[in-house]
Formats: sequence, C-alpha cells, structure tokens
Amino acid sequence: MERKFTAVIEKHGRWYIAYVEEIPGVNTQGRTLAETRENLKEALQLILEENRRLVPRKRSTTTKRELITVEV
Repeated sequence: MERKFTAVIEKHGRWYIAYVEEIPGVNTQGRTLAETRENLKEALQLILEENRRLVPRKRSTTTKRELITVEV
C-alpha cells in the first residue's frame, strides 16, 4: 500500500533538515537534498513499523480494524 506524506525540508548552513508534517517524531538531516529525502523515507518507515509493533496483539472479538480515507 502506498501512502503520501508531506515532507518539509529546510536548508541550514551546509545541512538540510527535514520532517514529516503529519507524523510527529519523523525527522532527519542530510548534506544533500537527495540524502535528506532518503533519510526521511527511512525514518518514516522505521516510525510506522515501530508504531505497528507497539499495538497490542491481543484484541477482543468485537475489535474491528479498517482503512479510512480523509481529504485534507
């Protein structure tokens, strides 16, 4: 499944810093735009994987999981 997120990238001196607007904690830096983009993708993947891991595995029989779509 492919999802789209908003990357915010700013240049600070010789470095670029970046974060994902929609998900707190996803941030990185790099010396080039390309490196920064790749680092940000990796940070986002790690955060999403960890968030899924932290979800309790034991669910009641009334628990329902479903995808939702929102427009912003």
